[in-house]
Amino acid sequence: MLGFLWTLILGGVAGWIAGRLMNSDGGTLRNVLLGLGGGVVGSIVLGFLGIEGRGMIGGTLVSVVGACILIWIGKKI
Repeated sequence: MLGFLWTLILGGVAGWIAGRLMNSDGGTLRNVLLGLGGGVVGSIVLGFLGIEGRGMIGGTLVSVVGACILIWIGKKI
């Protein structure tokens, strides 16, 4: 249970950081969803490049990159 809560917190932080980097406003739920989805997208995209995020900071950075990609795609649609 603690791991799930920690994942949501890190997802929210990653989504918030990505929203600030990409000048995209959104609520807490949107930030959490962007951060969680960004973790998946970031690990896939960066995995193709041979980059892997380990630990709390690495995982957060991967999530931020993925969330930025999701925001960019959302702005293009």
